[in-house]
Amino acid sequence: MHLYAQALLTDSLPSKKILYFPVIAKSIETSWSFGLAGSATFRLSKSDTVSRTSNLQSVVLYSLKKQFIAAINGAEYFRNENYILNEQISYSSFPDKIWGIGNTTPDSAMEHYSFQQYYVYLHLLRNLGHHFFGGLLYEMQHVYKINYTPGGLFDQKHIAGRSGYFVSGLGLSLTYDDRNDAFAPDKGNFAQVYFNHFDPILGSTYDYTNWVVDLRKFIRIYHKQVLALQAYSFSNIGAEVPLRSLASLGGANSMRGYYSGRYRDKQAFVFQAEYRMPIYKRIGMAVFASSGEVGHAINDFTLNGLKYAYGAGLRIRLTKKEKLNLRLDYGIGQGNNQGFYLQLGEAF
Repeated sequence: MHLYAQALLTDSLPSKKILYFPVIAKSIETSWSFGLAGSATFRLSKSDTVSRTSNLQSVVLYSLKKQFIAAINGAEYFRNENYILNEQISYSSFPDKIWGIGNTTPDSAMEHYSFQQYYVYLHLLRNLGHHFFGGLLYEMQHVYKINYTPGGLFDQKHIAGRSGYFVSGLGLSLTYDDRNDAFAPDKGNFAQVYFNHFDPILGSTYDYTNWVVDLRKFIRIYHKQVLALQAYSFSNIGAEVPLRSLASLGGANSMRGYYSGRYRDKQAFVFQAEYRMPIYKRIGMAVFASSGEVGHAINDFTLNGLKYAYGAGLRIRLTKKEKLNLRLDYGIGQGNNQGFYLQLGEAF
């Protein structure tokens, strides 16, 4: 979420710390919005000096565009990191935009639509040793009350799920993670590959499989300056993939500067780099750049089709002991794509 928050900065973080934030937000997708956010950082075992700090974040927002979002995101590290649980749970009532399907949709094709959605994502990881984790994951989406222009893009392109749908899937993952911090690592690697299969046996309206590869590297350069790199791919295999399960470009964490979902299709990949540096005490800054593309199949990707984005932002550390930052970014993409992002935590 894109947040403007006022919080008490603390000099240290005990085994449990809860911060509450009044929120004023402005983003490409929501315009101005208002609400309340909270962040809890804690350790599940006070005697555990091995595990990273667990965190749980919540937000409730209502925007001038009549968008309502309530979400909980978290990562819990169990004793000695034998297990890790990641979760995302949300409800959205959201007027949105669509430009069609594909990598070449023009700005003039934009249409408004709205939807309501319940979303659940649970990912339990088991420590296999040597920084490797095997995981079991579950994802559920219930998208309903979709309102769109009859005879418009939804009908012309026969977009799957335009009448509403329910998808439910189970999958497996393999992760390598030796990052030194959960919030803003300055060294280490993260590599994860997983698949999630959505099947009528699990109650899913559609039958398809989603594959994700997420590779990140964090390099300490000089005096707490960090180069962060990410390569990310999102692929769907199946005859029909519903609208909000399609791969997309844009948003607060990837291809900043583009409206989230500005480009959609079955496949997508993104490369991004960010250089983070301290300025004074708890104030820092970052510059970033990214490039990506969507396509129906892998052979649709071309160098000429690459989109790009770049930008810069400020970082304000909310706690001295833990690297939990308030992040203000301005991203610029091609054409008229640009905007502010203000939220908790780094983009990746």
